[in-house]
Amino acid sequence: MILYYLLSTFYVVTCLILLMVILLQQGKGDMAAAFGGGSSQSAFGARAGATVLSKATAVMAVLFMVGAMALALMGQRGPGSVVSGAAAPRAPVSAPVSAPKAPAPTPTPTAPLKTTPPAPPK
Repeated sequence: MILYYLLSTFYVVTCLILLMVILLQQGKGDMAAAFGGGSSQSAFGARAGATVLSKATAVMAVLFMVGAMALALMGQRGPGSVVSGAAAPRAPVSAPVSAPKAPAPTPTPTAPLKTTPPAPPK
């Protein structure tokens, strides 16, 4: 685990150094010079000798690619899930389901109800 973090730190430093080395290099001119038009800046033809910055760029580019591959391989070997080591939760225990109860019968009155006849109209 600590090796992964050390390699990640080394990779970030490599990226920053590669960025600085690329930005420190001198531009090759306008777009016409990139496609063969215009004058060349070297005295001995189109290909100039390798400078310290171009060699550093090549070395840092190789370190960048190797570091990316190493981090990708190390990332695949880890656990597949964050919760892979945890036990599965138990199913909740519930009371057995029974048939619904029938409603209780309503009690019947034992004494007859007294009803009064309606009053005669006057």
